[in-house]
Amino acid sequence: MMYSCCCSSNSMTMIRRRIFCSHNYNATSSSSILNKKKKSVVVLGAPKVSAIVLEALLNAQSKSESLFEVSGIVTQPPSKRDRGKVLMPTPLAQFAIQNGFDSHLIFTPQRAGDDDFLSQFKALQPDLCVTAAYGNILPNKFLQLPSLGTVNIHPSLLPMYRGAAPVQRALQDGVKETGVSLAFTVRALDAGPVIATETVQVDDKIKAPDLLDLLFYKGSELLIGELPSIFDGSARVKAYPQDDSKATLAPKISQEESWLLFDQEASVLHNKVRAFSGWPGTRAKLLVLEKNGQQKTLEMKIITTRVSSHGSVQSNEANDISFVEGALAFPCGGGSILEVLEVQLPGKKVVSAAAFWNGLQGKKIKTL
Repeated sequence: MMYSCCCSSNSMTMIRRRIFCSHNYNATSSSSILNKKKKSVVVLGAPKVSAIVLEALLNAQSKSESLFEVSGIVTQPPSKRDRGKVLMPTPLAQFAIQNGFDSHLIFTPQRAGDDDFLSQFKALQPDLCVTAAYGNILPNKFLQLPSLGTVNIHPSLLPMYRGAAPVQRALQDGVKETGVSLAFTVRALDAGPVIATETVQVDDKIKAPDLLDLLFYKGSELLIGELPSIFDGSARVKAYPQDDSKATLAPKISQEESWLLFDQEASVLHNKVRAFSGWPGTRAKLLVLEKNGQQKTLEMKIITTRVSSHGSVQSNEANDISFVEGALAFPCGGGSILEVLEVQLPGKKVVSAAAFWNGLQGKKIKTL
């Protein structure tokens, strides 16, 4: 299935402005596709971070000494967004169209093994495929088509955190160091030979969306730097096999994991808030004590947190939530305190802890 659409400027807001600079790039020229002096590169991806990689490739392609050209894009089919009302292309497809890429060279198969798609894909005569958060399993009959193989930008230091959510799981584990790997793609999950890696230090404030962006920027630089070795075959020689005995998995996150349990220590909950930022977010249930003695349960999203340096906070009961120095102080396991700086009530905008506390008008709140 090929992709064709017109994107309004409003539909591009999900991708940061710095990504959406215009390259005046045009992939429509048949002479460009037939020019086999340059290697044919196909990009596979879907989310915003995939556009980071495509942008880097288009920038590198525009240089006079470039050895390649982006001849096609493979992405997920359009999906319904804005509460299911609007059928929208992926951020990668939006970026490509915004930058003048021929819509007939953007493919949106349900599965990368579909025969109709593979027939069209083969006509591109791809030399190299680059995957960046594509999200679909690539069958052998796809992997056999590009003459130089397929390489993947994976946001972890392989073999650590193989799977769908490497950045989120790394943050959830509280790692101080992570990185990005450039590896050849094989049928086994994220298990191919590694061409190169780059290590990144992780501070205790960064959230998953920002770390994901950073790692794909680093991964794009790594890819551009290694393309000559991939094209001349030396990358195959120097790529080293992964030690499967050291592999860890990063399974997809589920909505059910978003709840915070305050019998856990504050550092564990803080890492989870950072890891699940963006999607699915982290949620908490509170007990609100009305002035007339009635009680009600309140659900909210916890947006920004930090681990208290005060040790413990004085309260009348163990599960009382207090307000200390601009933060909501949540009592947690082991006598630790999680300071919540920003929250979001259902259907409302994100507000500061102070604004939320003032809105309580003296009502008491407790953890559940």
